[in-house]
Amino acid sequence: MEDKLRKTEGHPHSLTDIEHEIIHHTELPRTILSDQLDSFINRIGILFSWLWVITVGVILYSVISRYVFSHGSVMLEEVQWHLAGAAWLVGLSYTVVHDDHVRVDVLHERFSLKTQAWCEFLGILLLLMPFLIIALWEVIPYALSSFEQGERSQAPGGLPMRWVLKSFLPLSVGLLIVATTSRLLKVTSLLFGFPHAVKTDTSTKPNNSTLEREK
Repeated sequence: MEDKLRKTEGHPHSLTDIEHEIIHHTELPRTILSDQLDSFINRIGILFSWLWVITVGVILYSVISRYVFSHGSVMLEEVQWHLAGAAWLVGLSYTVVHDDHVRVDVLHERFSLKTQAWCEFLGILLLLMPFLIIALWEVIPYALSSFEQGERSQAPGGLPMRWVLKSFLPLSVGLLIVATTSRLLKVTSLLFGFPHAVKTDTSTKPNNSTLEREK
């Protein structure tokens, strides 16, 4: 890419062409519905991100209570991993929307954009979505059973209502299905032209990183 930038210096229209290539090799096209789904997941993710701040506060309070005032609490210890577990579960869908999840396929980044899209299309339809549907089918009765039993911690002085944490399992899987559906819409828009992509001005406006490299 650096060679392309050097070769195109002095050509007024070359910068746009290079940016167009960069954008379409890193981002899938957006659609109206995928934007709405992404916006929904974003709001949920931002809201639940505050759980990490609360978790850190609880950990600090627990450590100070234990080592400064010699007052340990089983409830505080359980609150820590309850909060961390809930934030992590909800955060899964947020990472999918922003494509920040860990990829174990070392070949994916070497493929062209269209080949990547085909890999994602087949992977979502044949692997990820069936897994999520089966997982949702299993975790809903699991969470309901915990709620009906009024499940609580078995440790003395532990938290009541253990079912609250387990209710985050169907919630997180449901949000993952929403995020995956959004991703699938973007992939089908690229491969098949449906649904129609939302037109943006990013392909005609130079971004800061490209301008810096051009300079």
